[in-house]
Amino acid sequence: APYGPLGKGKMHPRSYGTFPMVFRKYVRGESRKELIYDEGAKLLTLEEAVMKMTSVTAKKLGLKDRGLLKEGMRADIVILDPKRVADKATYLDPYQYPEGIEYVIVNGELVIDAGEHTGSLPGMVLRHK
Repeated sequence: APYGPLGKGKMHPRSYGTFPMVFRKYVRGESRKELIYDEGAKLLTLEEAVMKMTSVTAKKLGLKDRGLLKEGMRADIVILDPKRVADKATYLDPYQYPEGIEYVIVNGELVIDAGEHTGSLPGMVLRHK
């Protein structure tokens, strides 16, 4: 995001596109022709990719009440089109939101609505105890 301490200067394209790139490149095996050194290879199933981005990460970070959509757990929700989700950011234009992410709910608030950011910023930093 273009705010906060990491928002100064030119950002790396992965700031906006890391997770969508995984879906495009490693789940669907697609390359971006405009990028040099971007050869896709189907290495993960959709389920494996989602698990690595959610429950595996939460477990590694010791976040016992996060990472799964399950009663009693805290969860932000991303609704995406797995056939379309892809990164668009480049080194020349890194401030591009990905495509195919239709809705995002953070702390119960709609943050992405029909692919557009609502301006809401309900997230918070989780400090290690």
